[in-house]
Amino acid sequence: MSTLHVDLDLVRKHNVAGPRYTSYPPATKFTGDFSSEELATRIEANNRSDRDLSLYFHIPFCETLCWFCGCTTVITTDHSRGNTYIDLLEKEIAVMRRRINPARKVSQLHFGGGSPTFLQPDEIRRLGDLIRRNFEFSSDIEAGVEVDPRRLSRDHLVALREAGFNRASMGVQDFDPKVQEAIHRIQPRAMTEQAVAWMRELGFASVNLDLIYGLPHQTVASFEQTLATVLEMGPDRLSVFSYAHVPWIKPAQKILEQKNLPAPEEKLRLLKLVIERLTEGDRYVYIGMDHFARPDDELAVAQRERKLQRNFQGYSTRAGADIYSFGMSSISQIPDAYWQNEKELSVYQEVIDSGREPWHRAYLMTEEDMIRRDVIMRLMCDLSLDFAETSSRLGIEFTRHFAQELTTLAPYEADGLVSRDDSGIRVTDTGRLFLRNIAMCFDATLSPSAERRHSQTV
Repeated sequence: MSTLHVDLDLVRKHNVAGPRYTSYPPATKFTGDFSSEELATRIEANNRSDRDLSLYFHIPFCETLCWFCGCTTVITTDHSRGNTYIDLLEKEIAVMRRRINPARKVSQLHFGGGSPTFLQPDEIRRLGDLIRRNFEFSSDIEAGVEVDPRRLSRDHLVALREAGFNRASMGVQDFDPKVQEAIHRIQPRAMTEQAVAWMRELGFASVNLDLIYGLPHQTVASFEQTLATVLEMGPDRLSVFSYAHVPWIKPAQKILEQKNLPAPEEKLRLLKLVIERLTEGDRYVYIGMDHFARPDDELAVAQRERKLQRNFQGYSTRAGADIYSFGMSSISQIPDAYWQNEKELSVYQEVIDSGREPWHRAYLMTEEDMIRRDVIMRLMCDLSLDFAETSSRLGIEFTRHFAQELTTLAPYEADGLVSRDDSGIRVTDTGRLFLRNIAMCFDATLSPSAERRHSQTV
């Protein structure tokens, strides 16, 4: 796939509110009205297998609040809270470890936040040792961490490498000082370049940079400069997100309404710029859903080989791993259930100190849910569905089971976003931009458009 050209008329036509499908059903369908006993039974059944584990640790702390942020964070400058929080993680691991089959190996590890590098280097070492004492790592583990270059030392990265991390992701958003001031995140170019240089020096196998378009004061001309700077740094992967304005969830975002947010048409031009510039000359492959990777990157290779997965950390190369997550607000996933920990730190601490599991919300999957999840995830990862293979794998007759859903693909076929024949469905290169829309055709939980509390699909 060479340069991908963006038709803004199609974007205007299909840009509606919809889920991001880091899970199916989406996390908006999780509920506090669930049976803890049934969830425990399903976790027990899951641990009769020796399937690989993917571990996630949520470190919620940040020293300052970025006004665009939609993450679950705790804003504090009190770094003594780091060790206290690790104490809680140690207790949670002890409680959950009793349920996990000791024969299971960890093939994937992720620290997210907040900012994991709020922790001091010795605290990172302590947490890394804690995890290694309780779990066995596979020899080819993929271990990724989100870092904040504004408060990053080389010793932070040394500690992360000692803990086993080999991938790093770093928020940039925009290099324009005017934009940085408007979003309350000052991060000079030299600071980011230093962090990338340290990562390369210390042997991180992959570096990802995050950008956001649709922020105050951004223009096509200004963001083109940011993209040029990023391309000079040569990250292995890029995540370029559309700013999701959800002030009913994150009230701090109301501050940005007082700033100069780009008009909808300017935001669409920014989207066009991003995709066309990054895919120019096959520099990066547009994986879909805001993600770009170098053609030889593991992510791009996994997509070509139909081994790509999608979960709460985005796209993943590790198939068949169940996610067990630790820390406040973190979400776990096994084939037939999702569960989320308590979202408030004080409540999470109270439950952990009592020796109980901090389960707050959950969703217990039905057989139909699992069928639809498979269809949606394969479309979003493989960009195609073979009717015969899918029917055999899921034990259904696909075209009969989804007869109504297939009719809803007609507008996307007419616009050249998908092609369909008797053998299956294929998402076109143009259609990669509309993966969320295409997936929505198979979502049995989707609310009417007027009731959706989601970001726009494009």
